[in-house]
Amino acid sequence: MTNSIETRSFCCPDHSGQAPAQAILAQAESRVKAQGLRLTPVRRRTLEILLQAHGALGAYDVLEKLAADGFGAQPPVAYRALNFLVDHGLAHRIRRLNAFTACAHPGHDHRAAFLICETCDSVTEAPSEAVGTALGKAARDMGFELSRATIEAVGQCRDCRNGTPTQQGGLS
Repeated sequence: MTNSIETRSFCCPDHSGQAPAQAILAQAESRVKAQGLRLTPVRRRTLEILLQAHGALGAYDVLEKLAADGFGAQPPVAYRALNFLVDHGLAHRIRRLNAFTACAHPGHDHRAAFLICETCDSVTEAPSEAVGTALGKAARDMGFELSRATIEAVGQCRDCRNGTPTQQGGLS
């Protein structure tokens, strides 16, 4: 599929393994329930797909996986689920890659900060407390009230700096 992206995170400990993924799903379900909403089967499966990717996926990559699971092959199926997840703090959109990734910390609101490798397109959600605090202070100092912020920092991951990229390019 053209403009398809599937990247692997180079340090995504919060998503690794079945137990952490289940913990993230449980946090997501609690968050949605607390908001008076539902994690429908297609929304839940979309979040599972993002968790399994350990990185970022384009909407059409998600759609392919949803269609294979019997959820329909029309783009609105994926986009509605992805938009719901992003709007309710369960996933993030990475604009630089035009892709989505599961939130590593869906149990609480936070300002996401991503480290994106410009060589292999790997993505990780960085610990963002200090970045979020600094950004919030800068906004307040300017008389601006933040409602949402996502930071995308571009550089090179450890593997690419050492000459052993985890994946050669993310776009196909």
